[in-house]
Amino acid sequence: MPDHAISDDPRVQRQLDRLATLSPGADVLGLERITALLDRLGHPERDLPPVFHVAGTNGKGSTCAFLRAALEASGREVHVYTSPHLVRFNERIRLAGSLIEDELLAELLAEVLDAADGISPSFFEATTAAAFLAFARQPADACIVEVGLGGRLDATNVISAPIVCGIAQLGLDHQAFLGDKIEVIAAEKAGIAKHGVPLVTQHYPDRVANAIGEVAAAVGAPWLPRGGVWDAASYQLKLHYRDEQGTLDLPLPRLHGAHQATNAALAIAMLRHQRALPVRESALRAAMGWAEWPARLQMLAEGPLHALLPRDSELWLDGGHNPAAARVIADFFRGHVPADRPFHIVFGLLENKDAPGVLKAFGKRAITIHTIPVPRHAHHSPATLATVAREAGFNAVPAEGVEDALGWISRHADRAKPPIVLILGSLYLAGEILRKNDQAPS
Repeated sequence: MPDHAISDDPRVQRQLDRLATLSPGADVLGLERITALLDRLGHPERDLPPVFHVAGTNGKGSTCAFLRAALEASGREVHVYTSPHLVRFNERIRLAGSLIEDELLAELLAEVLDAADGISPSFFEATTAAAFLAFARQPADACIVEVGLGGRLDATNVISAPIVCGIAQLGLDHQAFLGDKIEVIAAEKAGIAKHGVPLVTQHYPDRVANAIGEVAAAVGAPWLPRGGVWDAASYQLKLHYRDEQGTLDLPLPRLHGAHQATNAALAIAMLRHQRALPVRESALRAAMGWAEWPARLQMLAEGPLHALLPRDSELWLDGGHNPAAARVIADFFRGHVPADRPFHIVFGLLENKDAPGVLKAFGKRAITIHTIPVPRHAHHSPATLATVAREAGFNAVPAEGVEDALGWISRHADRAKPPIVLILGSLYLAGEILRKNDQAPS
């Protein structure tokens, strides 16, 4: 699906416009184009700092955030490559702790596109090449790379010798590219495994675990699933972790949701099962409070959108867009929303996503669903989403956009019982919300 990335900087926008005309109109998996492109650029992927490579359906971005926080807390400088961006394209490439500057980004994209004649790289492939050029040229102690889509055929999988690989939570998503069977998706994600490199994963049902184990065994990667040589549990307001090196009692993550302890545990296991960069317990402890990952159960601050709601209302944002993510989000709000507070969901979803599956996670609770478009992207129409929501047993109100939806909620609110509002359904929508509320990631 086209990315529709835009930039306020005309130098960057010129290169994004070039990319839009050169690259395929849709995601096309495969390593041939990225390999040819990197060859013309001098193979920067071979000159990266020690790489942490992270795949998964949900939670891989949060896992990267915990990795970065722990490494930086131990005094390391860290490059990070993640996707998609929320507000600014620059968010995808973090150089030694800071978002890449517009001038350098424009120069790198131009260099990549100048070298791409006849290759027609995809949007993600060109971005990946630019990131690897940046990472190879600026010194750092570590490099965290998030897989874009899948694993085996993802452009980031040209990295031949990471120091550790990790797989976060798995579920059905991107079925058009990865298949509609969870074990097939698991095998694709496990395609990042490399000979002799620890592959650290969560615990999965047998058919999923078997698929991952087969891939790891075939390439000779030591497979370290949760529940084996390492494990973790949350209780008594602590994250209790153990492995062959000993036990840790850490604070729970500051990020909201019980699932974030699961993501943090995976990051800890990855850090403790690689030998290139020792990380002290004090840094792991600090990471629980330092890690930030916008648009994942994020309570929005005061801003233009928040101001549309009555005083003491809560406005939350999550870019979750598949049933597995929705179940985690629903679990959080099931425990967070008091019985006497009205709960509203402002819901926008891309047209290739499973709307009934996302809504099913919230059960038949007393929730009003406000359906909105996802600007500049192909999406389920508000009318269609409202029909799906009603069929799922919810009250549903189509709206022209987020301001319209929040205005409706405010007009119908009881000031004595201010509402709790969640904006949900797409990272593209989440980026629009952060921009409109003056909370762009930095």
